[in-house]
Order: sequence, then structure tokens, then C-alpha cells
Amino acid sequence: MASIATSAAPRTSARVQVQKFGTFLSMMIMPNIGAIIAWGLITAFFIPDGWTPNEKIATMVGPTITYLLPILIAYTGGRIVYGTRGGVVGAVSVMGVIMATSDPIFIGDKGGSPMFLGAMIMGPITAWLMKRVDALWDGKIKPGFEMLVDNFSAGILAGLMAIGSMFLLAPVLRKVIEWLGDGVNYLVDHDLLPFTSVFIEPAKVMFLNNAINHGVLTPLGIDQAAKEGQSILFLLEANPGPGLGLLMAYTVFGRGVARASAPGAAIIQFFGGIHEVYFPFVLMKPKMILATIAGGMTGIFLLNAFDVGLRAPAAPGSIFAVYAQTPKGDFFGITLGVFGAAAVSFLVGSLLLRTDKSDDTGDLTLATAQMEDLKGKKSVVSKLIDARGEIRTVVFACDAGMGSSAMGASVLRKKIQEAGHPEVTVVNKSIANLDDTYDVVVTHQDLTERARERTPSALHVSVDNFMGSPRYDEIVELVQQSSRRAGEGSAPVATESASSSEDVLARQSIVLGGSARTRDDAITEAGNLLVAAGAVDVAYVAAMHERETSVSTAMGNSLAIPHGTNEAKELIRRTAISFVRYDQPIDWNGKPAEFVLGIAGAGDDHLALLSRIAETFTDQDAVARLRAAATPDDVLAVLDVVRV
Repeated sequence: MASIATSAAPRTSARVQVQKFGTFLSMMIMPNIGAIIAWGLITAFFIPDGWTPNEKIATMVGPTITYLLPILIAYTGGRIVYGTRGGVVGAVSVMGVIMATSDPIFIGDKGGSPMFLGAMIMGPITAWLMKRVDALWDGKIKPGFEMLVDNFSAGILAGLMAIGSMFLLAPVLRKVIEWLGDGVNYLVDHDLLPFTSVFIEPAKVMFLNNAINHGVLTPLGIDQAAKEGQSILFLLEANPGPGLGLLMAYTVFGRGVARASAPGAAIIQFFGGIHEVYFPFVLMKPKMILATIAGGMTGIFLLNAFDVGLRAPAAPGSIFAVYAQTPKGDFFGITLGVFGAAAVSFLVGSLLLRTDKSDDTGDLTLATAQMEDLKGKKSVVSKLIDARGEIRTVVFACDAGMGSSAMGASVLRKKIQEAGHPEVTVVNKSIANLDDTYDVVVTHQDLTERARERTPSALHVSVDNFMGSPRYDEIVELVQQSSRRAGEGSAPVATESASSSEDVLARQSIVLGGSARTRDDAITEAGNLLVAAGAVDVAYVAAMHERETSVSTAMGNSLAIPHGTNEAKELIRRTAISFVRYDQPIDWNGKPAEFVLGIAGAGDDHLALLSRIAETFTDQDAVARLRAAATPDDVLAVLDVVRV
């Protein structure tokens, strides 16, 4: 059921760990799907038995699958772990295992295997080692030798890892691939392959599809396609037929909201390839998983019976993507496998719905009641809004950041804009790419735990229906509430214009006699004042600490001006400063700091603020007046130059 998660510590279950692993694998594969599809299309059209045979163009097929694709995957995996530097060493390291599994010197006339598994292992591991090696001498290299050490350390490590992968990892992977291939052949020879749907379909609904597809089926499928020209493995998880049949059953025999939303979901699932849209229909009535299992088994049986498959992955799992990767002569078998799966899924789903005596709207009624109950707890939501200020950023997150999140973000964005709030941005991202900079994070209920780990300070909204969750209306209401609160807070006060919230430095952001005793505590104290003023998000304080680790903000004249990194600009709601004076100067990287001014500069205002503050603190009389100030008004009188 849909719910708003406002507290509760996240629990890391085995399912969440598998999801994380699957997400990491998909982050290596998904960015390179375009390259894999390009290889599949070149193969489909230009090899000798392709649509338009061309001997010269076909020469690209072998090198692409043997060298280019594994190197791209290894680079991507390394880059995830340690940026571009990790990507480079990861790409080099995989060359050893590529050569050891493809060159006749090592394998004789047995025939090689595309080393996707080796790439997904060597890329991240080598990048991780590079990161550890760099940490050993971080800050210990003499000036002028940094580039020399960086380049040679990367070259030496990458070379050693390439050699190691050639003689240590490659023999193991050759044996593993041989065992896995034998396992697939055993399932095919004994007509057991359809039974994989018993595991695949429930795993998809539990959002474990990335671990299955990108971790197992895609690497094995590409190896099989490289040897045989096609692979049925590409359709074990990606066949759009079972989901289509399930949704059509709801369209004909469903009731209430489920029936109304099923047709639109079917179009998105079948033609758009976003399979996640049918997951809520299974979760609503768990027994409906039997329909998708039956459909999946039927599809695999027919595909296997007609000995058909795809040349490359169908990503996303759209009927268009399936046909684009279908070899010449296999269209009838592929079509039968897809629509046969849909037909059986529809029949089983229809039977389950027709014999279901329960009220189809039961879960939706409970969800509505829970939403009304939540709305009655205004104090909890109000505290969240007060803590974060005006809601300006909403992110819809899913496992891969490409399917359900894009659809949900589109629906939610339209609702918020129609409510008259074009200033609120709604984006979609994968959970792995989330950072703690968003006001509201929307996820499927099965993914909320993972999202909360990435964005602990955000308001988390869990939904169970991507098409039309009542939570979307609740989010719109929260946006309107926060906007009203912000409007009330920014209303000018005629009798106290100096403390208007339009001021860069407000009275409540001035502390005479700070409590901090260390540099880090002083940064936190100044940052918290900016947060309390509604000028920045909570995460901006962490960015202030990050800035200090790279460049000291001690300016001399007893002044320090901690501020966030350039990347933290998006956390700033408006230009503001905070002022903290300490009776005992803070040791700020060896310099005394009696005055600490937290800075939040929106746009280019940051540079202007720094310049104007510097002018004030070069005046010794002004510094003396600040030291003697007894009230915030005394401080404002001196720093009037930095007020709007």
C-alpha cells in the first residue's frame, strides 16, 4: 500500500542487497545498451545470412563483440567506482582476460567467448584498487611530481591487473562460462527452460529483474548469440507478452480503478517496454503472479519449439525493440512466442479475476483511508515542511531511472504545473544516482528503503501504482502548503524592515557568543543558521565541510567565511549569510577566527558577497565595532553594506 515514510531507520534486507547488486550491474550494462544494439543491428543486416549481406561491413561484427563491448563495460564499471581514472584503468585491465578467452594461443580452436563477465569483474575491482593506492600517498607527494606519480601509478596498476586477469581470472571464467552454457543446454535439451519463469516472474515483481537480466541472462545471451547468431535468453525476462495478457485481463474483467488504468498501462508496457507498470496489478492481488508465470512459460516453450531468439538484447522490453533484434526468418516464431504468452496470461488472469469473490477496491479503499489518516496528522508534515522550507525539488526514483520513474515524473510534473507551481522541478533518476539534495523523493513501496539510505533528509513518498496514485494529489497539497508558508514568511514587516526576510543577513542569523570550540563545529553552527533561515537545504552544511577539506576559508583579520562547493549551488534557495562571533577565537587551520560568516550565494551573488565582506573586514574600525557589538542591530549597522 502507498505510504509516506517520515522516520524509521532503514533496514537492509537480503532482497534490498540483491536489488543493490542488480542495480550496480545494470549501471554497467545500461549505458552501453546502445552499443550492444548497434552490434546487433550490424549483425542482423550485414553478416552472410543477414538482411543485406555486406562482407566489408560485417568485418566489424567480430571485433565489436570481442573487444569494444567488454572494454566499454569495464570502463563504465571502473568509472562508477572511481570516476574517469577508474574507468581508464578498468578498461586496460580487462584486455588480459579478453585475450586469454579469445586468442587461439590460449584456447586453440575451441572458439572464444565475449568477456562480459570479465569486464564486469575487472572494471570495478581495478578501479577500487586504484582508489586505495591513491589514498596511500594522498597529500604526501612533493609539489611538481603529482602528474608523474598519478600517471605511472595508474599505468603500473592497470598493466599488472591486465596480466593478472590473463593468467588468474581467465581460466576460472572460461570454466564458469562452460558450466553455465552446459546448464542452459541441459535446460533446453530436457525441455526445462520454460520452468525458469517460476523464478523470473516473481523476481521481476520484487524488482530483482536487473540482477537477473543484466547479471546473468544478458552476458550468457551475448555469448550464445556470438556463437549461434541468436539467443532465446534475451527473451526470458524481456518478453512483453505476459504483462500484456495480465493487463488485458484487468481491462476486461477488472473492477474500479484497476480496470480504468489497465488499458493505458498495457500500451505503455507493450509498446514502451516499461514492464514495471504491471507490477502493481500483481502486488494488488498476489495470486495474479500465476498468470504471468503461465504466460512466461508458454512464451519460452513456443520460442524454444520454433528455435528462435534475438541477436541482441531487447532494451527496453518493447515489441518494437524485440522485432528490431529479430533475425530474418524468425519473425513468425517470435510473434507466436510473444502473443502466445499474452494469450495464456490473459486466459489465466481472466479466470482468476472472474472467480475472485473479494472486492477489487479493497486495497484502494484502505489506501485512501490511510491517506486521510495521514492528512489528519498535520503536525508531522508541518514539521517536515518547516525544517526544509519551501518544496522546490521532487524526484521520482526507480531501479534504473529510465522506465517507471520517467512515467511517474511525467504524471506528477503535470499535476504540479496544473496546480500553478511551475517553479517546482520534477525529475526522474535511478536510486543509485540519488543524492541528498531533494525535498521530496517518490518511489515504489518496495524501493523506499534503498532510496531513504541515499536521501535521509528528504520527505519520502511510497506509491504502489505508477499510473494514478492518490499520493500524487497529496504531494501537490504539500507543495501548496509549503508555498503558502514560504509566502507568509517572506511578507515584509513594516515596523521592522531591517529584519525582513528579504535581507541577506537577518537578525535571527546573528549569534554573539558562539558555542563552537573547533573549526568543524563552527562550520556546522554557521551552516545551521542558514538552514534555519530557509536559505539552504540541510545538505548544504555538508557541502560547507567538503569545501573546507579542499580550500581553507580562513581569510585573516580574524575572519572565516565557510561556504559550500560549486556543486552545492542547487541547494541554495536564496542568497544569505549568517554571522557568528566567538569570545575565544577558533583555531582555523592555524589562523585565529573570531568572526565566522556562513555564505550562501545564489547564482553569481556569491562572488559579489565575498568582495563586499572583504571590504568591511579590511577596515580596522569596522572590525573593532563588530568586536564591541552588544546586539544584532549593532552588527547590522556595521555590515549594512552586505544587506539588500
